[in-house]
Amino acid sequence: MEQKEINKKILKRLDRLETAVFGNGKQKKRKPKNKKEFKGMAGGLRVLISEGFFKNQKKIFTEIKKALNKEHYYSSRQAVQVALNGLSTPRGPLIKIKEGKKNYYAERK
Repeated sequence: MEQKEINKKILKRLDRLETAVFGNGKQKKRKPKNKKEFKGMAGGLRVLISEGFFKNQKKIFTEIKKALNKEHYYSSRQAVQVALNGLSTPRGPLIKIKEGKKNYYAERK
């Protein structure tokens, strides 16, 4: 083999290894293909997010609970609240807005 061919192969392998170890800078978020892939109460909330439930306006807890029941996600108020708290973290898909004594939830932009 010629030196040029060897160098090309080495550089190609190096690029592939660096991409595998460090990534290519583009993080892909995998979206479930169907509703069956969403598991648990957080999965139920992700179904609502994927359907655009939180896009138009902020929602209160009772609206969220009713929407979850329509999607056949039945659970206690505490379980829904824990899932909402988990998804409304600084890196989560939801944002929590406190107005007076009520908490509103909307999709993070």
